[in-house]
Amino acid sequence: MASINFRTDERAQRALDELTADGSTVSTAIRQALVDAARLRRREKMRYESAALLDDDADRAESRAVLDVMDDLRAR
Repeated sequence: MASINFRTDERAQRALDELTADGSTVSTAIRQALVDAARLRRREKMRYESAALLDDDADRAESRAVLDVMDDLRAR
């Protein structure tokens, strides 16, 4: 695994202090913060893509058509 060095600024140091206040090591806190940040970025991307699909008339029409077919299959 890679070893990374970085310098904190005041804001980052306050955040790091908060994340290690429970006794977590700096390394553990930083690893978890990176995982959390990546997860948040993925969620934001999905939220953006979902909002874009809501404005896509063709996609909504296709979704309705698929639901209609599924309803027909379920009724049999």
